[in-house]
Amino acid sequence: MCDEITGKDEELSLALRGLTRREFAAATAATAMALMLPPVANALDVVEQDVVVATPDGEADCYFVHPGEGKHPAVMVWPDVKGIRPAFRAMGKRLAQSGYAVLVVNPYYRTHKGRLVFDGEFFSDPAVRERLMPHARSLSPETCVTDGRAFAAYLDQQASVDTGRKMGVTGYCMTGSYTLRLAAAMPERIGAGGSFHGGRLATDQPDSPHLLTPQMKAGFLIAIAENDDERNPVEKERLREAFDAAGVEAEIEVYAGTKHGWCPPDSAVYDEKEADRAWGRLLALFERELG
Repeated sequence: MCDEITGKDEELSLALRGLTRREFAAATAATAMALMLPPVANALDVVEQDVVVATPDGEADCYFVHPGEGKHPAVMVWPDVKGIRPAFRAMGKRLAQSGYAVLVVNPYYRTHKGRLVFDGEFFSDPAVRERLMPHARSLSPETCVTDGRAFAAYLDQQASVDTGRKMGVTGYCMTGSYTLRLAAAMPERIGAGGSFHGGRLATDQPDSPHLLTPQMKAGFLIAIAENDDERNPVEKERLREAFDAAGVEAEIEVYAGTKHGWCPPDSAVYDEKEADRAWGRLLALFERELG
């Protein structure tokens, strides 16, 4: 999970790469974001738009992107603790170019519309953490499920979505656990889940996400940061035991050399090689479970 250690990793990573904050901000500006991601082979032309999704608690501002023609499996993308922003829009668009109808959600819509963190701002900054954490604390396992059901219902109403195929869901950092919770809450609809440097997936609490595996009918990819594993090596074993006991297929891997937050391209600890490998494993999962 994101904490002060994560912030220190950000600062160290920049120093090792010889980048100043100003240089990093320029490299990860919205206009440069798409250029940071490896190109999509045989990329489809896509249609993208900002949308508003009705939920039991209000209206969520989201980004919806899908191929320009035909019907496609739907995917929900939940951003990390820093919320919806250009990096996740670029990731959603990249997924749509691969043949999916993608909804990138704003998990903080109850308390804030739009992005909360801007170019050049880091989780290591106390002011940024102070800005973010009240929004993060407004969420719960219950809001995850009520929101997820609303987002799934929205997707199923779209002409670009093939409702005859199951849906995928991805989560990063604190929302990695959402992939497990939603797969358990909507087993008839969620067919694949991808958690990337997710936190608190397998705890000793009675509401731990890993205890929900008997309710799932989805294949999973759980990509773990090496430094997260070093801090909590038991978690992957708990996950493996839970998935195996439930007979649910899951690829659980610690990605060597990575730090918490290595997948989004605007992260100071972004690891292009390992992020792209994890992306490839996600596409393989979706092809198998949703195709």
